[in-house]
Amino acid sequence: MRVKAALVALIGIAFLNSCGGGGSSTDSKDKVDALVNSSARYTLTQENKDDLAFMGNEERLAYDVYSALYDYYKNKGTTIRQFENITKSETTHIATVRELVKKYNITQNDLTILDTPYAPVASSEVPQSSLPSGKYDIEHIQKLYDALMQKGKNSVQDALEVGCMVEVTDINDLNPKIEHAISSGAKDLEEAFKFLRDGSYNHYWAFDRGLKNMGVAAGCCNLGDEWCHEEYPKK
Repeated sequence: MRVKAALVALIGIAFLNSCGGGGSSTDSKDKVDALVNSSARYTLTQENKDDLAFMGNEERLAYDVYSALYDYYKNKGTTIRQFENITKSETTHIATVRELVKKYNITQNDLTILDTPYAPVASSEVPQSSLPSGKYDIEHIQKLYDALMQKGKNSVQDALEVGCMVEVTDINDLNPKIEHAISSGAKDLEEAFKFLRDGSYNHYWAFDRGLKNMGVAAGCCNLGDEWCHEEYPKK
């Protein structure tokens, strides 16, 4: 990715962490769960497998950034509720990807996008809490995490702006991966990626509200055109 590029993090098999009021509807989650857990198995392309790994990493990185910034400001006496709420949603997103990785028995050897894997092939069985926070097996993702954390620690406004950036990046990366899933006929991947994107829409607007509530009239648009998306659907 670019800062719009690749939010990645260790999920599933470590090759593989969005803000207040987040998440998609219960009906949407139930639909995704039904597809992910169904016996129907689709023939995944190499692109599909790498897309799963990439988005699993991206959701984990978001979780890591939000969790770390929440703790950082809480220790300074400020509670940023958006980060407190988002980690719950991101945990659900991560679990969705992990289930698909397990369903298709995807291992590190099945992927073409890894640099230096952190965990063994069987790490899809490792609890999420045991995966190394802030450490990634794709170099530019590591650099992105470091840059986001550096900005986020400057001020509460910067931290909320980081949330805007993470969600836009996530949406930008999900759009082509949804198309890949549609093209290959992988219905479970398609619905799972749409579920993640719906969550990112919700999270974007939560960060936008957070900025406006603290007096930043332009909200996420304060960052410039790249991060200004009035067209995103609102619940």
